[in-house]
Amino acid sequence: MSILKSLSRIAVKHPLGFGMGVSIVKTSASDLLVQTIVEQKKEIDWKRNCAFATFGCFYLGGVQYALYVPIFGRIFPNAAKFAAMPFREKLKDAKGMFALFGQVFLDQFIHHPFMYFPAFYATRELVMSEKPDLRKSIETYRNNMKEDLTALWKVWVPSTIINFAFMPMWARIPFGAATSLLWTCILSAMRGGDVVHNEELEAPFPTGATFQIFREGLDEFFASPVDLDQHMSHVCVSGAGPDRIGHVAAMARAVADAGGNVTHSKMIRLGQEFTTLMHVSVDPEKREHLVESLKTNEALKSLNIRASSLARRSTSSHQASMIGLRIHVVGADRPGMLARIAELIAARNMSIEDISTEIRRGKNDRRDFVVNADVVTTEKIYEKDLDSLIEDFHQLKEQLKLSVVDIRVHMPEDR
Repeated sequence: MSILKSLSRIAVKHPLGFGMGVSIVKTSASDLLVQTIVEQKKEIDWKRNCAFATFGCFYLGGVQYALYVPIFGRIFPNAAKFAAMPFREKLKDAKGMFALFGQVFLDQFIHHPFMYFPAFYATRELVMSEKPDLRKSIETYRNNMKEDLTALWKVWVPSTIINFAFMPMWARIPFGAATSLLWTCILSAMRGGDVVHNEELEAPFPTGATFQIFREGLDEFFASPVDLDQHMSHVCVSGAGPDRIGHVAAMARAVADAGGNVTHSKMIRLGQEFTTLMHVSVDPEKREHLVESLKTNEALKSLNIRASSLARRSTSSHQASMIGLRIHVVGADRPGMLARIAELIAARNMSIEDISTEIRRGKNDRRDFVVNADVVTTEKIYEKDLDSLIEDFHQLKEQLKLSVVDIRVHMPEDR
């Protein structure tokens, strides 16, 4: 308790110095989390860490302090008094509430879009690029601006309201630093092993990429039930025929009545044709009954149902996967896109476990081609190999003018 009291006395007496110190510690700690947990580096890049810590000191601790305390203090002279009021008194103070939301507006809709993000993108370019290009960093921000600001406001508008409504003036910078560090900890825990988004994770505030990362990190990596459910029989069911209402219901009901369980499936209308492909697991003694009932079902005759048995890979001839990648690609539709992507994967001696494509309406009513692929390799991959692979995809992004290339790296826990 005496240590906390001493710190609080220092913070009140020297708010600028205290805020800068907290920002240095916070920004340095965030970068160390990213380097050790996300990038999984064996050796810390202290030069980079010092660069980000310096940014934290002078911008987050200095510039933001000047904005939050002396500038906001002059524009809104009752801000400190309002923060010290009891909650019920705050609700009755119309001028105080107006000042509160005025500060939030200036911070979130003026300061961050036009000052903070340009400064951060420029700093990141200088620190993390071998050949820094400040024009490129600003162009990157312009392209990401909508997603970055949307992600920022989802997290930081509520946090800023709490900060400006309840924190004393000296605590505004430490509170923001604590919230930012918590955000980085969550992302690092969710995104360990992500070698594509590590730069975005450096941001003290959520960018569009980091918010996307958080959602992506919730998914499990692809696994085949044919390999997992060893005591079940596995059947591949396919069919195609004239489209009509009720095909999916009829197939699902036929499988369920025969004791089968649908796991992976894809059913789609292509013009006037309806096409289906599904994996069904079933008790071995019920397999023949399942296949026969599907082939003789009157409601499914027009689909020309085919059913074939699936077998597990032989463990004697199959090597265990050393690493897996989940690849997500989006770009304006053009012929040959899937071929180029698949050829790149094959050239790296990687096996495609699951891949899906679709056409989607993008920005300005553009036809976007979307690829989602799960690929694995049995070869041991080192950091330089991943860097080379990612560079290949970045080159492909430039050549095909892709708008999105995301790669999620998955490594088994025992490797």
